[in-house]
Amino acid sequence: MSLKIGIMSMAHLHSHAYASVINDIQAAELVGIGDHDLERAKSAAVLYKTSMFETYEALLASDIDAVVIASENNRHRALTEMAAKAGKHILCEKPLGTNPTDMQAMIDVCRSNNVQLMTAFPCRFSPAFQRMKSAVDEGKIGKVLAIRGTNRGRCPWDWFVDKSQSGGGAVIDHTVHVTDLMRVLLNSEVADVYAEIGNGIYHKEFDDSGFLTMTFENGVFATLDTSWSRPQNFPTWGDVTLSVVGERGTLSMDMFAQNLVLYSHNSPHSSWAPWGDNIDLLMVSAFVDAISNNKAVPITGEDGMKAANVGLAAYKSFEAGGPVVP
Repeated sequence: MSLKIGIMSMAHLHSHAYASVINDIQAAELVGIGDHDLERAKSAAVLYKTSMFETYEALLASDIDAVVIASENNRHRALTEMAAKAGKHILCEKPLGTNPTDMQAMIDVCRSNNVQLMTAFPCRFSPAFQRMKSAVDEGKIGKVLAIRGTNRGRCPWDWFVDKSQSGGGAVIDHTVHVTDLMRVLLNSEVADVYAEIGNGIYHKEFDDSGFLTMTFENGVFATLDTSWSRPQNFPTWGDVTLSVVGERGTLSMDMFAQNLVLYSHNSPHSSWAPWGDNIDLLMVSAFVDAISNNKAVPITGEDGMKAANVGLAAYKSFEAGGPVVP
């Protein structure tokens, strides 16, 4: 029996990646798409050969078991509350929310309605990251001393650069993925964060670049280049790299290196043709497996909130001119 899934909003760029893989999972079915933007819902429903629902309420009233929430960040709480009260399990796009109050409310409403809330962190499912974590856990490089991370991508524009909808700019958008990986790798939380943030790339009212220094509770320090510093023809949304320095060696990972570079007369710029594992497919499959088999989701709402709080703390650090506790 397939897990019936609906998508609440196609506003986020990653929504298309999730929609495209649901029907590739034998145990899942994309039942329909709802969106406050009806034209967006209609075009997506046609593209993915599924039903369009004119309201979120109509989608939730159908016989779906779970939803993917891929709206603008400031809508996450309202849509989560709607879905949870309708008894639907939830996979929510990152960052989980734009402030701690909303994120805690999302966690609480899911718990009180006995539904699961999973944060969409597909990078956790990268085989390259899993191998890195195994090497660290097995002590192959000794005690970890420091980590250097990057998530440098192109500016997505649209609502992403409207702070009222996104909660910030490049820093909130690109901090959470790599911070989550660092938390998992170290099995430790961020104790404090210091950030330098700027808008020197586009010179607009939103932040397009940031550099974070984090100290973890276990004493490891880490740096993170979180920016929209790539040109608009950059082949993907970010680069996601990690270098882990240990007492006996260094591990390096380039998460999106499994690709061919395609040059074509049909396109004005080059593109990547991935040949490696599809981390979106792996993540959605893990969500389907957890819900179908009544297991705990592998990435919780609490995980999403802890990573997002680091990004929010970075803004406070920049304003204060010193380290801030998330």
